[in-house]
Amino acid sequence: QGILDARFYPAICCSATKMIGIDTISDIINDYMPSPLDRGDWTAKDDKGEDVIISPDPDAEFSGFVFNTIVDPYAGRLSLFRVISGTLGKEGNVVNTTKDTKERFSQLLEIAGKEQKTITYALPGSIVAVAKLKNTLTGDTLTGGKEIQLPAPKPMPPVISFAISPKSKNDEDKIHEAVRKILEEDTGLQLNRNEETRQTVLSGRGLVHIEVTAEKIQRKFNVGMDIETPKVAYRETFKKKIRVQGKHKKQSGGHGQYGDCWIVLEPLHKGSGFEFVDKIVGGVIPKNYIPAVEAGVRDASKAGILAGFPCVDFRVTVDFGSYHSVDSSEMAFKMAGTLAFKKAAVDAKAVLLEPVMKIAVKVPEDSTGDIMGDLNSRRGRVLGMDSEDDKQIINALVPMAEILRYAPDLSSMTGGRGTFTMEFEQYDEVPGDMAKKVIERVNSEKEENK
Repeated sequence: QGILDARFYPAICCSATKMIGIDTISDIINDYMPSPLDRGDWTAKDDKGEDVIISPDPDAEFSGFVFNTIVDPYAGRLSLFRVISGTLGKEGNVVNTTKDTKERFSQLLEIAGKEQKTITYALPGSIVAVAKLKNTLTGDTLTGGKEIQLPAPKPMPPVISFAISPKSKNDEDKIHEAVRKILEEDTGLQLNRNEETRQTVLSGRGLVHIEVTAEKIQRKFNVGMDIETPKVAYRETFKKKIRVQGKHKKQSGGHGQYGDCWIVLEPLHKGSGFEFVDKIVGGVIPKNYIPAVEAGVRDASKAGILAGFPCVDFRVTVDFGSYHSVDSSEMAFKMAGTLAFKKAAVDAKAVLLEPVMKIAVKVPEDSTGDIMGDLNSRRGRVLGMDSEDDKQIINALVPMAEILRYAPDLSSMTGGRGTFTMEFEQYDEVPGDMAKKVIERVNSEKEENK
């Protein structure tokens, strides 16, 4: 009753990676956790959003909640669900009210570790599985036809990310397919491709979460996976206004190439992006060549000037130039725009920008001082604090480069009692000495990879 009332929380020492304490967990669940009848009624939502009471009655209409998905490389997808109400037979049709689709199954399974046993029916409280449901994923509601939605737990946002790559280059396609299937199992994982750093990034709830995922991919799909701290996607911008000429002139027999433009490069406010302004008068550059100048500037700015990172928050104004009636072309003016940007960027005081994250760290009150000191040591700026129950929530802005592996550090500092969420907030200038080190490291890596 204490567990049911959320007054008593069993604590077990265990390790998922070393398989320590797993039997103890199973015994505690079996001996001390409340049964479905003890749990009582569930509150669901109907198709109008109104509350509906669902009782664990074996004679009521079937309803169930999919709490997990297992992807087997040979058997396909297994959907594990708990029967909330009604009695489910060994085969038949169900309705996925989350996806608004019908699903058919031909076998009802009971899962015990690696063993699968066929059963003929399932009562309220039963945890069962069916294979190869086409559209059903973790968190979905299944019913006998009644339009209800059972309460689904909110997915925990990822707190740590790693760049992943196959141990063998021949497994490039296999690893993406394997990870895609694992994502069907684990809604706590997210996969993204960072085109700037050219890395595939896997995010999860912690280092162990990612390591267990890597082991699972190796075991299930025979694909080795390396994980490493992801690279930071920096930006570049400018602090000085400057006017320069970009002139592309080439003669090698026959038609030559000629494009000539003057541009003004000037910094803009944070978050402004890139602006291009046409102030050509008198037709010194024909209108049809202006977009080519802009294209040349855009392409050059994507490659950066300091360390190859995209340039942001600046305006380029083309205000003068010249052309040749025979030798000028869009390609020639695109080259002129590229040359003008590169020339301007050298003298416009380019600086490096880094992504800054807004972080909310929830910790016990006795850990507050240590956490605030640690955030300050990471170049963080504390914005304020909030209270929630017996915990303190510290809100701060911290450079991404300083918290790429914050989850295990926070766990160590708080004895596993601290949690945090973070999201991108803005780009800020990297301090001079640190910027120099980043630029040197990035350029060195480029040389090594040539």
